[in-house]
Amino acid sequence: MPKTSREQIKRDERKIISLLQSDAGQSIDSIAKKCGFSRQKVWRIIKRLEKNGTIWGYTAVIDSRKIEAERFVVLVKRTAEPLNKKLVDSIIGRKLEEEGEKLGVTIRESHSVNGEFAWMLSFTAPDLETAKKFCEVIHAVYYGHISSLQLLQVVFPVKVGGIMNPNIKEYMSFLYK
Repeated sequence: MPKTSREQIKRDERKIISLLQSDAGQSIDSIAKKCGFSRQKVWRIIKRLEKNGTIWGYTAVIDSRKIEAERFVVLVKRTAEPLNKKLVDSIIGRKLEEEGEKLGVTIRESHSVNGEFAWMLSFTAPDLETAKKFCEVIHAVYYGHISSLQLLQVVFPVKVGGIMNPNIKEYMSFLYK
């Protein structure tokens, strides 16, 4: 009989994943202490999760105001026009990201979604004018495949990347003005 069951391995992985999601920058020693595991066990689990693609990246959550950027979300409605290889290649090839970078836009997240809209992009831009220009770029890059775009400006982020905004009280005062 194996020393550790599959269920226990999954529970151990979930503990580590949860801690990494709350702070990906914490040390292996810190994670080990919080989980009650050895440092080596934590290291092995993290490496296995990276190798099998469960963990496919790490990121920093940034206060966009401190880098002189605004957060935006754009919701995209598709036309009935079927996708073609050229369009799929432009998505995979990061054409939109390259065009956005020319404007000072950074795409933070991109999701294919189910519902009224087909796609959702979260990005930062220096200002609303630049965000609107970026929407024009989206239309141009995916010409014929977009029926409409809805641009939303984020007033204040409550939670980003699973992390609660440490300045939430400052932002919340905005609601009471």
